[in-house]
Amino acid sequence: MSRRIVNPPELATPIGFAHGVVAGATVYLGGQTAMDASGAIVPGGIVEQFERAFTNLLTTLRAAGGAPDDLVDVTIYLTDVEDYQRHGKAIGAKWRELAGTDYPAMAGIGVTRLWQPEALIEIQGVAHIGGADGSAM
Repeated sequence: MSRRIVNPPELATPIGFAHGVVAGATVYLGGQTAMDASGAIVPGGIVEQFERAFTNLLTTLRAAGGAPDDLVDVTIYLTDVEDYQRHGKAIGAKWRELAGTDYPAMAGIGVTRLWQPEALIEIQGVAHIGGADGSAM
């Protein structure tokens, strides 16, 4: 099976990883933090960081030929689970604004820290961009 690396120009240039990899009809979306195009974490709290990290993930998915409703699995890594829970309604509103209400399988995992010390959240995912018969589009 061939694979195609996806590194959208709108995102910071990755070093030592790919933003996404397409293998057949599956898109593996590398972990995205709230990093802007210059490589800095956006200011603000968990809601702002969620919005940017999820936007980065969706930017990669779209560059791979997919759309938000193609997401089948999303994992959210959090440095402060309680902070995420306190802001759950606002985060849910951001999700619906960016991706609608067709939710994939999801997991939220508390971690002690992320690669960038100022990052509060990292989101990775898997999407299926094939047709109804399972073939790649």
